[in-house]
This record gives sequence, structure tokens and C-alpha cells, in this order.
Amino acid sequence: MVNDKLNYIIPNDWEVRHLDDFGQIVSGGTPSTAVSEYWNGPIAWCTPTDITRTDGITISETEKSITDAGLKNSAAVVLPTGSLLLCTRATIGDSKINNIPMATNQGFKNIIPYKETCIKYLYYLLQTKKKEMLEKATASTFAEISKSALCEIALQTPKRTEQEKIAEVLSDIDILIENLKKLITKKKNIRQGTMQILVTGKKRLKGFSGDWKVTSLDKLCRIVTKQTGFDYSAEIKPSLVTAPQIGTIPFIQNKDFEGFEINYNTDFFIPYDVAEKYPKILLDEVCLLISISGRIGNVAVFDHKQTAFAGGAVGIAKLYDPEIAKWCMLYLSCKEGQEQIFSNEKVGAQHNLTVADVRKLEIKLPEKPEREAIINVLLDMDNEIRLLEEKLHQFTTFINNCPFSE
Repeated sequence: MVNDKLNYIIPNDWEVRHLDDFGQIVSGGTPSTAVSEYWNGPIAWCTPTDITRTDGITISETEKSITDAGLKNSAAVVLPTGSLLLCTRATIGDSKINNIPMATNQGFKNIIPYKETCIKYLYYLLQTKKKEMLEKATASTFAEISKSALCEIALQTPKRTEQEKIAEVLSDIDILIENLKKLITKKKNIRQGTMQILVTGKKRLKGFSGDWKVTSLDKLCRIVTKQTGFDYSAEIKPSLVTAPQIGTIPFIQNKDFEGFEINYNTDFFIPYDVAEKYPKILLDEVCLLISISGRIGNVAVFDHKQTAFAGGAVGIAKLYDPEIAKWCMLYLSCKEGQEQIFSNEKVGAQHNLTVADVRKLEIKLPEKPEREAIINVLLDMDNEIRLLEEKLHQFTTFINNCPFSE
């Protein structure tokens, strides 16, 4: 049967409770920052920033601490180990379970659990209620949800033994997620190091020898160009739309590409009949994209899975041989390539490169068989990382939706 408070089915032996059924709800407080005697004492003092920068479901340390005098001269209380620290201002819904006694600032509603409460179950259950918390929040300087509004949220609750089993399963998945994150970071670091030594020739793959030639990007390209400010203001900007329509193509900005990744579902789209008036910046072939304003150092291969159009902060390098686009991107992404790019940086309101700077970038170029072998090594590493990231996404999605969602 559909539960009338939750509007979806829960097992018959589950109950609907509210937050104050799980424990005593207490707010935090902040001692005066003007009184030095209130600070740097023995009592850990938690802020929402401590919560968001801490991995896992528990918290054991805080950036700041307060003294006994600071505690007495604020609304803060010392929370016993095993309390739930719930952010109710700004980063609403983020939470941790404290592994040591600590106090919090006023951006929290903390739950000191009753004896019969499984605090880990409550932690995971509240993770699925963030959207509802945000909907009930009111805003002045910061969005905030009150104690009374929190206690209006229906919380589906099985018997204590089932709570513990659910929490155990989700805790194991949390550990797996953290281990996957560490493994992905390790694999990315290895990949970055491997790229650095292979694309610079510092280490050669077995079976390859001989010198590499050094050339400039403009010698490899039939055109290196960008959009002009006049074109953008006169015709391009007025024609942009914020959703794809029949006859439009994606408008690629420098936030929409990196490495081998192109985001075609971007913020703006441009009618093709406008874009084709600017064939130099029409992305209708495999080419190289280089951020020349703001996010300089960002380089990508435009894979031409569909035709698109380049935004104003994007340099476009159309190569005589599009097959070397991957190699050029990898070389310009390594330390030597990045040092070249940033050595030409012009700093004003934004960080900028000129088209002339891009044209003179040097590329070390091995013969085609060695290039392809190196690219394949790095693509294999990228695929391994991608599979790990997909697995991470699956576990994260599961833990955010099970077993509490509709």
C-alpha cells in the first residue's frame, strides 16, 4: 500500500517517524571571534566546511577549536561521540557522524541519538532527504532549514535489526566507493606520469629508436585561427539559442572540451546557416582545440562526432593530416607543452594567448608507428580509468537511492 505521508510504497512492517523520534536535536553556536581566550582550546569546533572537505561518513578532526570559556559564551554544546552533525545552513543536508566529542557552529541541527537509534541508518536515510530539506528551506542571507521544518519530513523506518543490516550494507559500499576514488586517483597519476615520459621521448617503447623531429604547430596546420570580436557581436551572439533546435549546431566554449572529451550538450547552439558563413571556425572535421582565454592550457581533440561551432575563447588548429591531432593534443598537455603555452601567457583581466602564440608552439614528432603505439598505451589507460569511473558512478547512484527511494 502507498504510504499517505511518503506517497510511495514501504514495507508493511516499516513505520513513518520524524527526526525528533531519533534523538535530541540541538543547534550549535559561535563564540565571539574578537575574544582570543575563546579559541584554540581543547574542544573541536566543526563548521560546514569541515563537513564538505571530509571523506567518508565520519569526522575526527576540525580546522578550529574552542576553549571551555568559548563554549560557555556561545550556544554551542559538546556533542558526544556518535552524534549526527547535520548542516542546515548553506550546504543543507550534508552530514557526518563524529568520532570524537565536538561542538559545531550555528549552521547545524545536531542529533544526539536515543539509545535505540541506529545512527548510521539515520545518516544514510537523511542523505536521501536533501531535496526535501532544500524545498523546505527559507532564505535570507543564507538558505536555512529550521528545526520545525526538519521534523515535518517523513522518515521511513524498519525495525532496529533491519536498520543495522541496511546500514552495514551501505557502509560496505561507502568503503568500496572511497577505495575506488583512491584507485582512480592513483591510476590518473600513473597515466599522467606515463604520458610525460612517453610523449617527450624520455622513455621509448620497445622496438623504437631514432631521432624525433621538432616542428611548429603552424607548419602542421593549414589554418590556426579564432573567432573575432566583431563577428561575435554583429551576428553570432544575436543568433545563439539556449536549447538545440532543428537546424542548429552546438556552440563549443572552452569549458566544453578537455583531452579526448567534447561536450556537445553545451549552453548555447547556433543556426547552421549562420555558422556556415564562418568556415574557418566551423568545426566540421577532426582538429585541435586550444583554450586561448581564461582557461589557457586546456587542449582537446575535436572528434567531429557531429558538426559544431567554436566560441570566442577557443583557438582552432585545422591540420593537414588530422590523424596527428591526438598526438599534438597529448604533447601540448604534457609538462613541456604546458610550459610553452604558459610562457606565452598574457595576463590582464583574463589569462590570454594570441593566435600568433599558438602558431609558434613547438611539437616533438616521432614517426607514425611510434606515435600510434604511444597513443594506444595512453588510450588503454584512459579506458581503464573510465571503467573505474563508471563503476564508481553506479555505486554512488545506488547508495544515494537505495533502499529509501520510491
